[in-house]
Amino acid sequence: MPRRGPVGPLCEDAAVGSAARSTSRPGLLEGLDPEQRAAACAPRGPVCVLAGAGTGKTRTITHRIAYLVRSGHVAAGQVLAVTFTARAAGEMRARLRALGVEGAQARTFHAAALRQLRYFWPRVVGDRQWDLIDGNKLRLVGQAANRLGMPTEAEVLRDLTGEIEWAKASLVGPDDYPAVASRLGRDLPEPGTRIAELYRMYEKLKNEAQLLDFDDLLLHTTAALEEHSAVAQEFRDRYRCFVVDEYQDVTPAQQRLLDAWLGGRDDLTVVGDANQTIYSFGGASPRPLLDFTRRFPEATVVRLERDYRSTPQVVSLANQVIGAARGRPAGSRLRLVGQRPDGPPPRFAEYDDEAAEAAAVAGRIRDLLDADVPASEIAVLYRVNAQSEAYEQALSEAGIPYLVRGGERFFARREVRQAMSALRTAAAGEPDGEFVPLVRRILAGVGLTEQPPPGGAAKERWDALLALVELAEELAATTEGATLARYVAELEQRASAQHPPTVEGITLASLHAAKGLEWDAVFLVGLAEGTLPIQRADGDDSAIEEERRLFYVGVTRARQYLSLSWALSRSPGGRPHRRRSRFLYGLIPEDHPAARVPRTQPRAAGSKSRCRLCGSALNATLEVKLGRCTNCPADVDENLLARLKEWRGDRARQLKVPAYVVFTDATLLAIAEQRPTDDRALVAISGIGATKLERFGAEVLAVVREAHES
Repeated sequence: MPRRGPVGPLCEDAAVGSAARSTSRPGLLEGLDPEQRAAACAPRGPVCVLAGAGTGKTRTITHRIAYLVRSGHVAAGQVLAVTFTARAAGEMRARLRALGVEGAQARTFHAAALRQLRYFWPRVVGDRQWDLIDGNKLRLVGQAANRLGMPTEAEVLRDLTGEIEWAKASLVGPDDYPAVASRLGRDLPEPGTRIAELYRMYEKLKNEAQLLDFDDLLLHTTAALEEHSAVAQEFRDRYRCFVVDEYQDVTPAQQRLLDAWLGGRDDLTVVGDANQTIYSFGGASPRPLLDFTRRFPEATVVRLERDYRSTPQVVSLANQVIGAARGRPAGSRLRLVGQRPDGPPPRFAEYDDEAAEAAAVAGRIRDLLDADVPASEIAVLYRVNAQSEAYEQALSEAGIPYLVRGGERFFARREVRQAMSALRTAAAGEPDGEFVPLVRRILAGVGLTEQPPPGGAAKERWDALLALVELAEELAATTEGATLARYVAELEQRASAQHPPTVEGITLASLHAAKGLEWDAVFLVGLAEGTLPIQRADGDDSAIEEERRLFYVGVTRARQYLSLSWALSRSPGGRPHRRRSRFLYGLIPEDHPAARVPRTQPRAAGSKSRCRLCGSALNATLEVKLGRCTNCPADVDENLLARLKEWRGDRARQLKVPAYVVFTDATLLAIAEQRPTDDRALVAISGIGATKLERFGAEVLAVVREAHES
């Protein structure tokens, strides 16, 4: 194989010959920076693009696909690009269309696998195609759990379903599950052997009903390619060039499918950022990205570090956040360089309680709206979905429209279904008239008025119809000769892929749901210990680092305005025992009022906790929690620890939650060693914040007192 070294920053067209010059679209590479250009016109073969947040990775890879097509290296129909969300795939298709590339496939892993499986099913299986499980699989998991006499409460079923999904994504079968889960130290809602039994029963019930889940799409497509040479040959004759976006998030099942697609070939471009790996709980790993050059020693590697999304102030904060991470591998050491003009510094704010925090955020959002920042360009991001309630209430009281990302699907809304039906009917009749005004006239028949209604549900319906008009305007701007039939086809494709247009309103979303998105203004809220990092991550250094990366993802969603806040208590009048997130230390300016460090706060970054027995510096998360280094003898009260575990078991059963949701084993061990006697001593233990104190503090202190008196 000829060696493929780095390409020059200008990548002259002469490198691809006169034929390429004649077919290349004029100006195709104009507007790309030197690194983007190097990636876009790298020679065919393995290419690894290490792309930091906001560095234009989608622009880069779509230009690479267009360049390969226009220079004759590959036909558009021979390209398969995969990414991790329907929205990202839709954006990729739109950009390719704007570059004049028609026919290239841009899909999620699961959508691509479903399409291939349906095509090859008659040849591989022969009978009728099995149905895809509609919606989530909780009902089927519940049936399996009921047969085995296992808990069937919704929260437990969600945890059990997550374990089955993790196992299948990680290529772990029921027989191997208990040992693998134990080796990896997974927090399990039930004993590993019982989950393995549930896993087997779920698969049995699913197969008897001739159903497929999303994980099966990957596994069965892989099997079809690996076990049927004729199927593999037909597929590989069709697709010759592969592009994988967000490669840091591939699971073992996705990587195995990709390997089956490649079949030993190397026409592969991968793009990713190990600093944005936030789905390890689902089996994702950055290892394939970090090991890419080991697998392909001749690969071209390009680093994108120029951040075009965020102001230098936001970029600087993001670099500080990820720069504090421990154990960063070489392939993740990207340092962003802001390219935008200066903007306002990030805001930090501390509030007495969550209601006050939400009210203040709503007030600040009102100021931004008054300054003509569009509502669709503002987001409130939080760690867990339950945090949205306070912000929904505060925004409602302020009369500010909002959308909860992950709520009702856009294309499932009644007015949108009616609109699509009217558009479909009109397109079948080949109507006359200019495209965009025609769309407006059709939608007027289902409720789109010239002026918006004053508010409420009517305004939400109007906004949804207006979003359809704006999508028509976008199509007209990017596609020459756009027609109503082409527009309806675009809507059908978006509905199938769940890629909605933008609807005006403040976005409320979890940090995980915000991945891949960006806004002019971002509010990161609820940044308190026990929430970010989340309680169950304590005691596990790798889990803490994933929480840090999640925080980094949140910071890098902001283009211009970034606000970070936390509350000392959950409810008004509650005890102010919450501590701000450890990730904020070193970020807040020293002269800021919130920079003070209360006595109950963890030590600031750079300051070492000391072992209470030998005085040595403590580094590991578990050591800091216990207040001693692991080499020193445990000063644990075994009687107290047993009582605490018994109490935790009772409370978990009462609440119908896994035991670790009450307190982790590491937290109970710390309590049994330090034996706190009051609230202050209890919240000084890492992992016990205001919420835990308010809910369980009195009970825990009573257990400690009873154990001491017995």
